[in-house]
Amino acid sequence: MTRSVETIFGLHAVRALLLRHPERVLTLKLAAGRDDARVRELTELAKRHGCPIERADAGAFKQLLGDAVHQGVVAEISSMPPWTEDDLLTALTHAKLPLVLALDGVQDPHNLGACLRTADACGALAVVVPKDRAAQLTAAVRKVAAGAAETTPVVAVTNLVRCLSLMKEAGLWVVGAEARADERPQDVDLTTGTVLVLGAEGAGLRQLTRQACDFVVRLPQVGAVESLNVSVAAGMLLYEALRQREGAQK
Repeated sequence: MTRSVETIFGLHAVRALLLRHPERVLTLKLAAGRDDARVRELTELAKRHGCPIERADAGAFKQLLGDAVHQGVVAEISSMPPWTEDDLLTALTHAKLPLVLALDGVQDPHNLGACLRTADACGALAVVVPKDRAAQLTAAVRKVAAGAAETTPVVAVTNLVRCLSLMKEAGLWVVGAEARADERPQDVDLTTGTVLVLGAEGAGLRQLTRQACDFVVRLPQVGAVESLNVSVAAGMLLYEALRQREGAQK
């Protein structure tokens, strides 16, 4: 199958791909005149793997990326086929105590990128998002994810509730987060196969998504704000799962 070509940008995202999957980097584009230590590292990595290097002026970067904050570093890459729902379910059968993050209608690319980065740090198998009315994996998301997009798959599904049901059939518990819930994350066992589900800021979990959850928990708050940023809430839940799992191993 012929792979498509994508553009990624930003120091961390490009560096992560050169380190982990250099064979996928087709061309490295660097800002003309930039020669600091981080750019020299990228240049050395690209040369080591025989990747062509081009220099471009600010106008060329703006024409390519618009107003995106690219840090003078852009790469054309061979894209990896995204995981399908079937790929996810197959991976679940081979994973030991899998941890999955599902986002119900999160539309801000920066929030998706931040969630993806934390999911990678906490050992999540994948991040699941709906195909419609939700942020998808783009160059902007890859930049915020700082390389996590190359290690933690984003699975776009047609029907999130159906996917949650299929993961439940595969043996995972589905734990949603909602401000009005009675239980706290530490009251629920997150050491088994688990799907953590968070909704968009303000709207929260949709009704059918909430009904698909085995447990619904709340993150304690004592301040005046009504809700946490979804990437912050995801980070808190993911690290609670990691804390419980590390404790269970001792």
